[in-house]
Amino acid sequence: MIRRLIQLFLGLALYGLSIGFVIRSGLGGNPWDVFHQGVSGHSGISLGTVIIITGALVLLLWIPLRQRPGIGTISNVFMIGIFADVGLWLLPPAPSLLWAWAMLSTGVLLNGIAGGAYIGAGLGPGPRDGLMTGLVKRTGGSVRVIRTGIEMVVLATGWMLGGTVGIGTVIYAVAIGPIVHRTLPFFTIVDRPEDDCVAVNASPCPQAGQA
Repeated sequence: MIRRLIQLFLGLALYGLSIGFVIRSGLGGNPWDVFHQGVSGHSGISLGTVIIITGALVLLLWIPLRQRPGIGTISNVFMIGIFADVGLWLLPPAPSLLWAWAMLSTGVLLNGIAGGAYIGAGLGPGPRDGLMTGLVKRTGGSVRVIRTGIEMVVLATGWMLGGTVGIGTVIYAVAIGPIVHRTLPFFTIVDRPEDDCVAVNASPCPQAGQA
């Protein structure tokens, strides 16, 4: 369990920092961060705070969907936003197109590695992923259709609010899946079955000999 928590927290921190790289590149980010950036620009609230507020509001949508958050879910709501602000504080905007591409590439790579780390910890999905899986379960729709629908809505809303949509948005969409696919097996923690039951399901495991 200790390893799971360490991996979870490091993964979420790295995920937040990676957002800083992508945003500072100025080439466009993933749909949710385009939305966060647009809201931040209009409200004057920091990007990280917008990420936290959005995550908390999305988490409320889990209630009618009967989704159960885990430690990772709650940690996701707060840590990514905090470290996104840290990343934006540490990183200046890209001074040239070459630097912009370098920052975008670094951000997308770190984002994929971080995603594999916190997902592999097995302590609960992020609020946005949980919204998608909850809608799939409740509606019977396909993951592809529902995920695409959600991301198109937030991307369009973020763009209308002034978030940056660009080549980085396309690159992120194309690259993030393969990166997570490669890193997830490395980070996935497999303990004894009874340990996984407690950590993942947050419920007591049956004793030996019980059905």
